[in-house]
Amino acid sequence: MIKAGIIGGAGYTAGELIRLLINHPETEIVFIHSNSNAGNKITDVHEGLYGETDLSFTDQLLLDEIDVLFFCTAHGDTKKFMDSHNLPESLKVIDLSMDYRLKSEEHDFVYGLPELNRRATCTARYVANPGCFATCIELGLLPLAKNLLLSGDITINAITGSTGAGVKPQPTSHFSWRDNNMSVYKPFEHQHLPEITQALQQLQQSFNADISFIPYRGNFPRGIFTTILMKTKVSLEELVRMYEAYYDKDSFVHIVDKNIDLKQVVNTNKCLIHLEKQGDKLLIISCIDNLLKGASGQAVHNMNLMFNLEETIGLRLKPSAF
Repeated sequence: MIKAGIIGGAGYTAGELIRLLINHPETEIVFIHSNSNAGNKITDVHEGLYGETDLSFTDQLLLDEIDVLFFCTAHGDTKKFMDSHNLPESLKVIDLSMDYRLKSEEHDFVYGLPELNRRATCTARYVANPGCFATCIELGLLPLAKNLLLSGDITINAITGSTGAGVKPQPTSHFSWRDNNMSVYKPFEHQHLPEITQALQQLQQSFNADISFIPYRGNFPRGIFTTILMKTKVSLEELVRMYEAYYDKDSFVHIVDKNIDLKQVVNTNKCLIHLEKQGDKLLIISCIDNLLKGASGQAVHNMNLMFNLEETIGLRLKPSAF
């Protein structure tokens, strides 16, 4: 049985991670750390877990009693913790923040996109979970990078649900503002762009094309729906074969031959991809659940690989019928 600890247990991604781990047949949660909620029941914060757990938050760090430590912390906090604590040598770490996603000689975290770095993840001690937008976009483009087909400019539009803004209320996350509304934020300079470029260059070192990325705030709670537009002379049939070959051994990415919609992936760890072509213009549609495939589901997927478990254990989630 894998014994797990969580630091930063009050947010949306932490709530989903707790839900996944308490239902994971090979995992036991030892502690969920939160200074502000210490002593409070988990269900006082994550009310959807009533009847699922009787755990409480704690301010104690029982690092010697766990096998894996998850960080669901604000960006910057994981690095502060790692710099100020000596972790047991056998302890594995999965960080859901952006602190260690970019390669550096200063750390040995593996970028934890299983469809890109499966082998490295299986032997890693430290894994940096990818960002939600980055996951959706990278999965839409990796087969092209693998085949050295990213030679021109790329235009990306992606819309995310309100949970992507975190649990703390902000002016752009209140229901009265978000409902029946839509807006652009951080055009051309979103913080996930460097890791997207890094992932594509891992497969296609020559990649230096311009990425025009326009993120949108949507009036729904969860999910990311992405459209990617670029030019290529390769036929649609050949492109589909490339995508199917690239993801042939991956359990959660599916190439769909008809148009897709967001509800097909919400509450699952799936990524659906659909390709269309008109002339030289290629449209790639990719969608995921930002809290699962874009965060906590992917973290559990990485844990399964790190502990040599079958990758889908604890992640056989089904979308709603409506």
